[in-house]
Amino acid sequence: MKKLLIIKTGTIGQFIQDKFGDFENLICSQLEISLDQAMVVPVYEGALLPDCLDSISSVIITGSKAMVTDALAWTKYVSKWLLELSQKDIPILGICYGHQLLAHALGGVVDYHPKGEEYGDTLVQLTDESKEDKLFGGLPSDIRAYVAHAQTVKQVPSEAVVLAKNAFEQHHALRFKDNVWGVQFHPEFTADLLKEYMELGRERITNQGYDVDQLLYTAQNHGYGKMLLRRFVEL
Repeated sequence: MKKLLIIKTGTIGQFIQDKFGDFENLICSQLEISLDQAMVVPVYEGALLPDCLDSISSVIITGSKAMVTDALAWTKYVSKWLLELSQKDIPILGICYGHQLLAHALGGVVDYHPKGEEYGDTLVQLTDESKEDKLFGGLPSDIRAYVAHAQTVKQVPSEAVVLAKNAFEQHHALRFKDNVWGVQFHPEFTADLLKEYMELGRERITNQGYDVDQLLYTAQNHGYGKMLLRRFVEL
């Protein structure tokens, strides 16, 4: 049986891990599959990605505390691997850092967001192009999404299509190729995890001009992230 390949580009932080699990646990939980049904490769620790793809059904690239502009040694290797993989008929989804890394690998430009950092449970508008998309087609025109990011795709690759955006972030979802997508938001998060994350980062988030108590109040449970991830693996 083929497995979902999770390219792990970092960890979510020990306190969050202890309560909710790390990125791979969150993804599998939303998909309602066991961790045994996935292949997790921690590339940030130097682990190598598979040469043979016969056992891979699809690929998800996780978030990370790292920044694409850090130009860490392992990112060059992963970027080259993703560029080659994007030419094959295997669905790929990048989440947050994974979204940015895909954009970088495919010729886009990533840097710090000129407006600062985005946090909370926010409204995202789907574009007209999303209506015919295999992954986003059929979703409501507005969806809610959990966000926590400092960098952004400032310049999209030439073939990329914008599928979702809001007033803060113009590239919340991109289709890079027919089988390759990236989302700036976190479909693997839940409202409880987001609240914990924001409480832990209260000082940092406050310094960005946010009212953390208001962010905590407005963070609600919704199933859009779970719906998106399940649609992705069904492809």
